[in-house]
Amino acid sequence: MIRTDQEYKEAVKRRDAEKKQIEDYRKQLKKQGISKDMINKAIQPYESFRLQLVEEIEGYERIRRGVIHDIYNLSGIGQRLIGIRIYLGISQRELAHRLGVHETQVSRDEKNEYHGITVERVEEILIAFGVKMKSSFDVPAPKTETDEKRKC
Repeated sequence: MIRTDQEYKEAVKRRDAEKKQIEDYRKQLKKQGISKDMINKAIQPYESFRLQLVEEIEGYERIRRGVIHDIYNLSGIGQRLIGIRIYLGISQRELAHRLGVHETQVSRDEKNEYHGITVERVEEILIAFGVKMKSSFDVPAPKTETDEKRKC
């Protein structure tokens, strides 16, 4: 996941460089008389890696536009917190200042996508953002005696 503008700029440069390298490699293989099918097989791993990078770049761009999807369990909370920070245009340094911690702490937490974060810490971060969180639960209907008897 791209977390900063600097990482975004580097990813865009890397994507463009990889695209050119793939095109050059394709031309080189073609000059050697290798079949189109074999060229595609040779290039596939490089193209797969490049497409993964493209997805990360597009994800960062969506976040910058404010497209932040709901989460359906708490395992995605870290990515959403990072996304909100990016969308709001708050740097890691500024978030650290608002939380009263060192910038390296925020960087480390985001690198780990806030794995193991406490509810209290989530609340502190949301307050620092000025963001409110809504939650809901989809609770299944309780089992009745009739349901239990049907199993027998």
